[in-house]
Amino acid sequence: MNTDAGKAKASMEAVVVEALDGLKIELPSWGFADTGTRFGKFLQPAAQTIEEKFADAGQVHQFTGTCPTVALHVLWDLPKGTKPAEVLKMAELFGVRPGSISPNVFEDQIYKHGSLSNEQADVRRHALDHILDSVRIAQELGSRDVTPWFADGSNYPGTASIRARKRWMAEGLKQAHDALDENQRLLIEYKPFEPAFYHTDIADWGMALTLARSSGPKARVLVDTGHHYQAQNIEQIVAWLLDEDMLGGFHFNDRRYADDDLTLGSIDPYQVFRIFAEIRYYEWETGRRADIAFMVDQSHNLKGKIEEMIQTAMTAQELYAKAALIDFAALTKAQREQRLIDAESIYKDAFSTDVRPGVREWRRAKRLPEDPLAAFRESGYMERIKRERAGRSAAAGKYA
Repeated sequence: MNTDAGKAKASMEAVVVEALDGLKIELPSWGFADTGTRFGKFLQPAAQTIEEKFADAGQVHQFTGTCPTVALHVLWDLPKGTKPAEVLKMAELFGVRPGSISPNVFEDQIYKHGSLSNEQADVRRHALDHILDSVRIAQELGSRDVTPWFADGSNYPGTASIRARKRWMAEGLKQAHDALDENQRLLIEYKPFEPAFYHTDIADWGMALTLARSSGPKARVLVDTGHHYQAQNIEQIVAWLLDEDMLGGFHFNDRRYADDDLTLGSIDPYQVFRIFAEIRYYEWETGRRADIAFMVDQSHNLKGKIEEMIQTAMTAQELYAKAALIDFAALTKAQREQRLIDAESIYKDAFSTDVRPGVREWRRAKRLPEDPLAAFRESGYMERIKRERAGRSAAAGKYA
């Protein structure tokens, strides 16, 4: 290898190592549980208890080195009577920590017509009480972010007052915000449709931004990459929210049609790269790190759950590393001189770079396996949990 090529390789690997040192991705507890579609479930040896979810998540972090926290869902993971001290002890046992806390204000029958936006005051109060309980649980677990998602909306024109529901939502979120500790955040998520199909009470990033600002200084917007209309420019939304200092976090996944919750980067890896590029560009321009929670929110119905989580983390590492390689000084100069082809080429060159040698170097330095997926498959963990969890399939049929 000539001197110039060697220097370039070393420089690329140094950039990749620096980028990956700062990349942390939160795993969803529900991503390790049995899931399905409205047509049915295909069972796996999935996690049922919070202990099993921590155990499975711990495997992902052990082999990738980038997933130290697990998002918890109050209704599914932390039912009444759960002792926070036991949860913390359990998480530590498996090498992970509790992450963001998600209330559930969409599953109970009482929420048929909405939660914080419901026309009935007693339902709004019920939903708020649950969210406030979730805030307290987050405080007891040392979790920073509370991440409610609302299915609130309507299916038919004229059946709901859109403006009244907006005001009720704002009132509830303000009370939730005011219950936060000084270091906590309220991340407000949006979705254009489903399960509401005529109007959704928080349908887009502008509505979420308005509600976050009216809630208070500890509220930010949460971007789920599946919660947009077809062909919507998500990286533009990211750029605007960054510029407004209102981007709080992501729920990463991929989609082909609607909120498909497919594996990150499986359909459009260039889009994920462009999102990461906007974040790195912002950090280069401002000289400060963006305070963003990177979280996964996928539905692993067919792929093996632990393997897909490892695959997701590996893909995120590679795409984030590619974004870190963009020469932002050259890019800015080309933009200002309106050299369109040159500017676009700078983007594409970074995306086309094979960063895997640099990622492997980072893993070696961290004493991680160079191929996390292969190492997990060789570990025997999957075979062990298949045996341990096998009895559960008796009532519903064998694991697929």
